[in-house]
Amino acid sequence: MTGMQKFDPVLLDRLAAEQQDEITAHYLYQDISAFVKDEENRKIIEQVAADEWKHYEQLKALTGKEMKPQRIKRIFYYWVIRIFGLTFGIKLLEKGESQAINEYGEVGDQIPGMDKILLDEERHERELIDMIDEEWLHYMGSVVLGLNDALVELTGALAGYTFAFQNTRLIALTGLITGISASFSMAASEYLSTRQDGGDNAVKSSIYTGVAYVFTVMFLVLPFLILENPFLALGSTLAIAVLIIFVFNYYISVAKDYPFKRRFFEMAAISLGVAGISFLIGVLIKQYIGVDI
Repeated sequence: MTGMQKFDPVLLDRLAAEQQDEITAHYLYQDISAFVKDEENRKIIEQVAADEWKHYEQLKALTGKEMKPQRIKRIFYYWVIRIFGLTFGIKLLEKGESQAINEYGEVGDQIPGMDKILLDEERHERELIDMIDEEWLHYMGSVVLGLNDALVELTGALAGYTFAFQNTRLIALTGLITGISASFSMAASEYLSTRQDGGDNAVKSSIYTGVAYVFTVMFLVLPFLILENPFLALGSTLAIAVLIIFVFNYYISVAKDYPFKRRFFEMAAISLGVAGISFLIGVLIKQYIGVDI
């Protein structure tokens, strides 16, 4: 305990918080290793778990405290990984590891052993990044193609249909026909494009494109099947479009280390801009052609 008195109380509190993070990470990595099928990946995660335990013991020697893992945090990250995949979950954990590296860097000169912990944390980050190899991330370009095309095309089409038809059932029916037909067209185009570029997985690429397109269509058309007011339904569709763009870009920004803000605002601006133009076209068509449905 005499060693503890050398440190500022604020510093000891920070060390105790880091100590609890280390023990939580230890058990969390053990949980992850239990369901990772790839043997090499599992060995890396098990080694990381063992190193986190060593870090915990080092910090315990400084704080003199016993810590238990944070149960809620452990469960949360476990299910994030189970639901959203190893890549996304590990990258979220990696962000926490990066924060720990910064913390250790600030106090490394004051506390013996912190430099070793810092090096271990940096090695963990590299190993975790290198081990990630989920198949579907190889087809991210195909997913982006289907998602983005559906958002731009269908939000625009639904906006135009809304003022032209002003009947939610008719708008939903027309939107579904337009969207599903377009999804087959996009899937076929992706297949031919991949084959033309010499890709070996043209079928999988086309499937990812088509599935992304169809699911986006379903979410965008849903408000017109539920609500009676076509303009309220359109507003809900645009809100859903922005939400899809937000969730997808956040996922990609974490999993693939892409910039979030620029990609989010770019996709949102394009989708909402096309929707606005299409709405105006619908107004003009209804006014000058004079077709009432």
